[in-house]
Amino acid sequence: MEKIFDCIILGGGPAGLSSALYCARAGLNCAIIDTSAIGGTPVNYCEIENYLGFDKIKGFELCEKFENHIDNFNIKKFEYEEIKEVNLKSEIKEIKTLNNTYSAKSIIIATGAKPKKLNIKGEIENIGRGVSYCAVCDGAFYKDKTVAVVGGGNSALEEALYLTRFARKVYLIHRRNAFRADEIIQQRVKENKKIELILNSTVEEIIAKDKVEEIKILNNKINKTSFLKIEGIFPYIGLEPNIELFSNQVNFDKFGFIITDCTMKTNIEGVYAVGDVRNTPLRQVITAVSDGAIAGVEVSKYLLNLKETIKKQS
Repeated sequence: MEKIFDCIILGGGPAGLSSALYCARAGLNCAIIDTSAIGGTPVNYCEIENYLGFDKIKGFELCEKFENHIDNFNIKKFEYEEIKEVNLKSEIKEIKTLNNTYSAKSIIIATGAKPKKLNIKGEIENIGRGVSYCAVCDGAFYKDKTVAVVGGGNSALEEALYLTRFARKVYLIHRRNAFRADEIIQQRVKENKKIELILNSTVEEIIAKDKVEEIKILNNKINKTSFLKIEGIFPYIGLEPNIELFSNQVNFDKFGFIITDCTMKTNIEGVYAVGDVRNTPLRQVITAVSDGAIAGVEVSKYLLNLKETIKKQS
């Protein structure tokens, strides 16, 4: 593909869609490239209650509204493109996928983050056999069964509540004695009779034959191990950024998130990062959308300055 875009956005989640909207409104010729379908991780959220303007909305419905909005503009969308290589340091940036090569004057990285693994024995080999990272995707498979959720933030507690729609019993396991989740969500968990809290504890091993049968738990307060019979486990212990494509190019913090300034600019001219992939104090749909708006405006300024510089030099 020979066409050079003004901006290519890598990722079609809320941050990427917002970036594309603001780029398009500034008159830029932009495109979105995503390795999966447009919408990003929030598509799998059961309900979102903290996005301004909506008391309650399903994740896929909100993302659908985002996509419908950008479809009013001439924004190219390239979905299910497996990206093999990204060159950010040259003046004209280049993205190589399995089937195409895309070029752009600027790049906005909106590749998001994925769930962290527990990194314990029995986890990876039992994904799809009782280990899941998406309650909305897999919850219905656990009707009248016993499951465990691991974590202490909003996501963990919300997923535990969601699973009570199907499961007979939900254990909520957290390594500390208090949760980090919003108080309103904590209250709902405590009031739900299907949920049993296991605090000051970590999961040390997932035990399975053909499928998950039990987990080994360490109570870190009294240093005692025990075994808990379950049929499914859902880890929600945080996120790790999708940054494999950008190694040795952009700067990362000690946790692997891309470092940006307040304008979403990275250490490379013409390259910006937005949403969950960057170093930000809050990872929510609303902050991702905000990041995208800032990046879209800043890219348009960058390209205007670039055009004026080239004009002066010619």
